[in-house]
Amino acid sequence: MKTTVLTKSNVFIIGPVATLLGFIINALYLFLSGAFNIQNIGLCIILFTIVINVLMLPLTIKQQKSSKLTQVMNPELQAIAKKYKNKKDQASMMKMQEEQQAVYAKYGISPMGSCLPMLIQMPILFAMYQVIWKVPAYVKSVYNMYTALVSDVLASTQMQTFLSDFSTNARVNLDKVGFTNDSVVDILHSMTPANWAAFADKFPDYKDVIEQTAAQAAHVNQFLTINITDSPFAIIKDSFANHQWLALVIAILIPLLAGLTQYLNTKLIPQPESNGDDTNSAMNSSMKTMNTMMPLMSVFFCFTFSTGIGIYWVASSAVRCVIQLIVNKRMEKVDIEEMVKQNMEKYNEKRVKQGLRPENISGQAKKNLKNLQNPVVEDEEAIRNKNEKRLQSMKDSTEYYNKAAKPGSIASKARMVEQYNEKNNKNAKSYKK
Repeated sequence: MKTTVLTKSNVFIIGPVATLLGFIINALYLFLSGAFNIQNIGLCIILFTIVINVLMLPLTIKQQKSSKLTQVMNPELQAIAKKYKNKKDQASMMKMQEEQQAVYAKYGISPMGSCLPMLIQMPILFAMYQVIWKVPAYVKSVYNMYTALVSDVLASTQMQTFLSDFSTNARVNLDKVGFTNDSVVDILHSMTPANWAAFADKFPDYKDVIEQTAAQAAHVNQFLTINITDSPFAIIKDSFANHQWLALVIAILIPLLAGLTQYLNTKLIPQPESNGDDTNSAMNSSMKTMNTMMPLMSVFFCFTFSTGIGIYWVASSAVRCVIQLIVNKRMEKVDIEEMVKQNMEKYNEKRVKQGLRPENISGQAKKNLKNLQNPVVEDEEAIRNKNEKRLQSMKDSTEYYNKAAKPGSIASKARMVEQYNEKNNKNAKSYKK
């Protein structure tokens, strides 16, 4: 029986990404089934997150390098902003943008570089939601599990009436698509174990095929005793009512782990330091707010979406944490000065092609680089010099006060009072002894 999967997402960008992700998950499913005789969508999701994050590793490393260079570059950008602070006319604003773009080009950094990983991850997340929600549409082996029962359903009006009650959970618009091979598969895939039991009781003549299909679906969708097509919130309610405590604990842990791993991930990513600039401070404040809100949003979404989404979220954040630790270690050994030099060479090559004179690394850039490489040493030295100057100034003023005060002046009388107090203090100490 030839089937055409009509339930794939056709949303702009999300649809093609979902098709690509479905191809990868289908390949992983076939690999696990053929090599280890394991048919499990939850395990495929975990392996998928590892594959995707490894493929994105070069982008992650590039982002971290850009972050390092941004610390060197920021003082120049702030100087430009300060230069045009009170100039709001269009010509000045365009000139400021040109100078800022020149600084970005000189250091080889894209202004949107820090946003690129998020722009890539968001379509993947939404597409992954589509794939997990409609696994049979993307994993042919799962689709084929339902075909025997689909034939019976399409031949029975009573079974169609029964299944129509679950079309909302499957997000199938029966008024629009009607009962087809694909819509029936989507409805069957969305059913919980309790729904399957009611289905078998309602149609005893088809009990064998219903129970066989239900067993296959449970085997594929079960992960750590829970069904990944259910939301943790629904699992918590059902497991509490049926005293299934292990399933209850796992359903609670998945959203909490999603939030915790997301939080750890934000802590591992190097954050830009505040330097007193109002714009920079506002940006840092926004980043801190987002880093706080994202873990909380992860917990909320993973409670309400299917458990498969929660598994993906936990696995993805955990894998990113491991990768971030490796990248951080690697970045500690990176020669920033060499990075700046290489980017300057690329920048000058472009300038030569445009018929412009090449530039040397500016004194400001060298100063910024030196401050970045030795910030603590310079701060301690500056504080020490400042303290020494202050103590020397106090000593000089005291000597002048003691030696240069004229007889009869206020300073001379103050000195007499001070000497009288010192003498009394000495007498008091002698008396106590």
